[in-house]
Amino acid sequence: MRFELTTDQQDFAASLDALLAASDSVGAARSWAEGDHAAGLKLWDRLAEQGLTMLATEASPVEVCVAFEALGRHAVPGPWVESAAYLPLALGAETEGVATVAAPESSYALDADVADQAYVIDGAGLRTAVVGAAAVSVDRTRHLFEVTAGDAVETPGDTAAAYDLAVLATAAQLLGAGERVLADAVTYVKQRKQFGREIGSYQAIKHKLADVRIALDFARPLVYGAALDPTPRAVSAAKVACADAAYLASRTGLQVHGAIGYTQEFDLSVWITKIRALVTAWGTPAAHRARILDTLRSA
Repeated sequence: MRFELTTDQQDFAASLDALLAASDSVGAARSWAEGDHAAGLKLWDRLAEQGLTMLATEASPVEVCVAFEALGRHAVPGPWVESAAYLPLALGAETEGVATVAAPESSYALDADVADQAYVIDGAGLRTAVVGAAAVSVDRTRHLFEVTAGDAVETPGDTAAAYDLAVLATAAQLLGAGERVLADAVTYVKQRKQFGREIGSYQAIKHKLADVRIALDFARPLVYGAALDPTPRAVSAAKVACADAAYLASRTGLQVHGAIGYTQEFDLSVWITKIRALVTAWGTPAAHRARILDTLRSA
């Protein structure tokens, strides 16, 4: 069986990559981290014009995964999972402007300071959010705010499907971020020399990078397989695999870059910290492994 994107989906992915590559998304992420949202919001508007905020309701989960993999690969800041994956399905309509929601079992909402609407998940429904104090994230581009439940909001959409799509979108972001770290690491080891040789010529480094390549290649079919049939088990399996693969990519990328990889000024830090935050976003690996186990027990 050949499992690959259609020509239209490949063209969509290519157009997003071209747009983001020309948009200085890393610069926007760095500005966002410092509290300057202008460049990030301008990029948000450009991506919304490309239809990213409509994908959850107007396209299939496959297109959602294509888009979020690109967002992860280019470190695009903002509450994209919340605004473009969860809320459109939960509310039954595309969100207007920037919106955010606190994930289940979390009392923090992402980027509530720039959101036009903020929500809290209350059982199977939504409530408006009362935004409180800011909290610190390992990813400086992720501004978290304490939120408490306000008034009830009618949710004509499918909140269970919305949660699964948010998890899947987060998995796709992790996949894209892991791919970017691997690509940058491969480029670096071909340039950096030690003892008169490119460090990428050493078997130990080749094996580490190959392990990352294998992990990402095994995670990708789980993401797009879950996009075709988004059952709770498939979605959680994709999230676990992508979290593990992206985290391996970040650790390996840091190791092969050496001391420079630890510096905040080096762009690698943007993806390393993002991966660390996304690993636990919309459900920890332990929670999703428990979810998989529950589905197996009840099968």
